Amino acid sequence: MIKKFIRYYRPHWALLTLDLFCALIVAGIDLVFPQVTQEILYKFVGDTKTVLLLGGFLLVLFGLKFFLGYIIGYYGHIMGIRLESDMRRDLYKKFQSLDYQYYDDKKTGELMTHLTTYLHDVSEMSHHVPEDIFISIVMFIGSFFILLNTSWLLTLIVFVFVSFVIIYSLSRRSKMLKGFRLARTAQGELNSITESSLSGIRLTKAFNNEEMEIEKFENINEQFKKARTTTFREIGLYSTGNDFFMNLTHVATLVFGSFFVASGDITIIELTTFFLYIHFLTRPIARITNSMEQLQNGFSGVEKFYQVMEIDSQIVSPLNPQHCTNFKGDIEFKNVSFQYEQSEATHILNHFNLKIKAGQKVALVGETGVGKSTISKLIPRFYDVNEGAILVDGVNVKEYDLDDLRSAIGHVQQDVIIFYGTIRENILYGKVDATDEEIIEAAKKARIHDFVMSQDEGYHTLVGERGIKLSGGQKQRIAIARLFLKNPRILILDEATSSLDNITENLIQQSLEELSAGRTTITIAHRLSTVKNADEIIVLGQNGILERGRHQDLVHQGGYYEKLYRTSITI
Repeated sequence: MIKKFIRYYRPHWALLTLDLFCALIVAGIDLVFPQVTQEILYKFVGDTKTVLLLGGFLLVLFGLKFFLGYIIGYYGHIMGIRLESDMRRDLYKKFQSLDYQYYDDKKTGELMTHLTTYLHDVSEMSHHVPEDIFISIVMFIGSFFILLNTSWLLTLIVFVFVSFVIIYSLSRRSKMLKGFRLARTAQGELNSITESSLSGIRLTKAFNNEEMEIEKFENINEQFKKARTTTFREIGLYSTGNDFFMNLTHVATLVFGSFFVASGDITIIELTTFFLYIHFLTRPIARITNSMEQLQNGFSGVEKFYQVMEIDSQIVSPLNPQHCTNFKGDIEFKNVSFQYEQSEATHILNHFNLKIKAGQKVALVGETGVGKSTISKLIPRFYDVNEGAILVDGVNVKEYDLDDLRSAIGHVQQDVIIFYGTIRENILYGKVDATDEEIIEAAKKARIHDFVMSQDEGYHTLVGERGIKLSGGQKQRIAIARLFLKNPRILILDEATSSLDNITENLIQQSLEELSAGRTTITIAHRLSTVKNADEIIVLGQNGILERGRHQDLVHQGGYYEKLYRTSITI
């Protein structure tokens, strides 16, 4: 995972090199200061001119350090932002490529957290961690050899105590990482609950369920608080333990150093210098300690990132796909069985067979749960069948190029999705390169043009989040306008007019009749009045096809369809 992550640094190697080069000079300046101090104390006390010159030299160095610190702080963060942007781009592309199945049990808030919070933490880590590690190594090694040159025996004694710090740090790291993972999971749940609750705030108020939503939020908020509390307990143990062992190192330096001064092995000035370098020797550990939360947050974010990036999409184009841009529209289900993943229910379709001829208008009716909408999702390969095969123009849909297949199918889903943006942008979803004239023509056919023109901004009217400014019927007509614009060979209408009033529904039905002329059309309907003119009505039950035929024929048969029609049951 770390090797994969490092690849994101490659496009930004220049900024990383600049950052580390400046960090190297800063570390060198810090290492020079004690040496200059020792020289002044040894040789130049009382020599005002030399002391002023050396002081001026140090002032220049610290001015340089100030400038280099700005470069590290600014360009280092710029590198982190660019790396974060690259990862967010790749993650979003991955989200777009994942199968329907992945989103069946995912929450929008959780996915948003992957794109924002987690990657922001990675960005901070990507800048600070390389810099901190590099400076720490330089400071540690440089201080160690300078201390050895001053007193190798005292250095070895001190290093024994420094090793306690290192051992303690490593022993607490795994527990800290576990705490951060728990906090990350709780944060994703918190974001999901919050996003879901706020997006449904109008429904909450309509049912007077504010207290229930508050209780749900308080429960997950309490879980998040406990997870964060555990995390900060581990941080506290980590940082205070390190402080204790570093203070123990300073005490050991004082005690053993005093003995060496008394014995004449080192001078008091050398001991003072020794103390300064001990500070530089332990500072790398303190630096890493202080940034451990950021480090663990970043690693946790990287883990979350690759958990998604390493998911393999199951529904993809074959290695040598069959391309087709001129489908006829013949559809056949051959002995198809299908069950949603992780579903404990029996197969929704079990050895199901159905033929639909090109240009035929077929309606699927039946009780909820018999597989009407599932059939519509299997044709464009939103899901793959467990057994059997689905053929389009005699070819298994798994053999087609996925883009070609889905380009030939127009799908108005039962739950209309309206994106934040303008009416024009939402209609344009049917054909991204459509002209304004084509957009207007599609809107007219969908009977939405007059409404659009009644708005002050016309087609540039903002619809609000999830189309909140539109009525249910207006949303449905925008979705139908997309279908007119796409002009596909195969039409799948999943309750396409379910949100419309009777007058508007009749107008839309006329338009859909015009659009479906010569095209294979599958209509899924609960309102039987919308399927009277179908070439064939397929009545589905739990065990497959119960009845099939034209409306009048099925009514005269006096079977299940006739019962549904006569009693006006909404199915």
